[in-house]
Amino acid sequence: MDKISKQLLDFIEKSPTCFHAVENMKQELAENGFTELTENRKWEIEKGGSYYVTRNGSSLIAFSIPEGEMEGIRIMTGHSDSPCFKIKENPEIESEGHYVKLNVEKYGGMICAPWFDRPLSVAGRVIVRDPETKTLRPVLVNIDRDLLMIPSLAIHMNREANDGYKYNVQKDMLPLYGGSASKGSFLKLVAEAAGIPEDAVLGHDLFLYNRQKGCVWGASEEFLSSGRLDDLQCVFASLKGFLAGEKKRYMAVHCVLDNEEVGSGTKQGAASTFLYDTLIRVHESLGFSREDYLIHLADSFMVSADNAHAVHPNYGDKSDPVNRPCLNGGIVMKFNANQRYCTDGISAAIFRDICEKAGVPVQTFVNRSDMAGGSTLGNISNTRVALNTVDIGLPQLAMHSPYETAGVRDTEYLIKAAEVLFA
Repeated sequence: MDKISKQLLDFIEKSPTCFHAVENMKQELAENGFTELTENRKWEIEKGGSYYVTRNGSSLIAFSIPEGEMEGIRIMTGHSDSPCFKIKENPEIESEGHYVKLNVEKYGGMICAPWFDRPLSVAGRVIVRDPETKTLRPVLVNIDRDLLMIPSLAIHMNREANDGYKYNVQKDMLPLYGGSASKGSFLKLVAEAAGIPEDAVLGHDLFLYNRQKGCVWGASEEFLSSGRLDDLQCVFASLKGFLAGEKKRYMAVHCVLDNEEVGSGTKQGAASTFLYDTLIRVHESLGFSREDYLIHLADSFMVSADNAHAVHPNYGDKSDPVNRPCLNGGIVMKFNANQRYCTDGISAAIFRDICEKAGVPVQTFVNRSDMAGGSTLGNISNTRVALNTVDIGLPQLAMHSPYETAGVRDTEYLIKAAEVLFA
């Protein structure tokens, strides 16, 4: 568990944005003998081969083809994005004649309060014109130092601060960047961090991220905390189980999609054609017909892996009376009568069987019947690629905070289950 927790926290630290997460996965897949494919080139797929393809630099699908007969497809999917603040165009704002702050907007549904009074920085990608080829290309950037802060308003100036407050992002959440002398320097700083001239930058996708490092803590070191556990904890476990699995009987697919936190309705999200396009191209490259694809799909199974709510030690009344997942209690299956989660009796039975073979515990999550819950990738993906699917996650606290908490044992449980899924 110590080794796995360290690897998980290292992966998260190296992945301040979805673009970095995908790049880190690409490197690990290449080190394990996977061949990169691109969507704008013809694919040549062979039995026994292992490949990966990306879209937008923020979504990735890796897959392995069995050497013998393909009995179906096994997929585990998660998402690369997390709630945060996105840097707007023309980001610098002068304030009070002495400060420069940055103009930001919310990405996804985050808890705002924990973003105050902690070191922040900026990461993402810039789009540049290559001086030699004159083509456009993305360059990853991470200003790897404490750069920004969102200072709280002193209690003396807001005596009701502890009585509840509705944050206005345009007013309350703009990070302080520097003194008046820093005016006009932000994009230059970004370009320097990317190793390119400022005038080469034609576009950018830049985000704030929490600089506080992840840690293992608790009386018996049973908890871990970090930013972006939702959903990089599941993404990490899926990748490790995917690489460890034998992948002999089924086409094995490790799928990581972007923009789950804003509804998945993008060209690289769960509502896009990315997974469908990939599966179809693989089948066509291997000489299968469309009917063969549909037959394989009917014998397939997908695990939609996105972290789940654990019962909170201070807010037990917010959880269902009997379905009460806890940290270190095992993988959580998520149910909802209105299909916000796509788990049903069949997919629940299949996943319980997988976990029994893996020797890992399973918990269940259902929202209180008088509280609305969230949704995730599974049912959205099923509108494009319809197959038996279970929605699961690892239990965590403080979901959508910039510093979330989970259990040290649960990551290993999902790795073991993924290894069985990808047998």
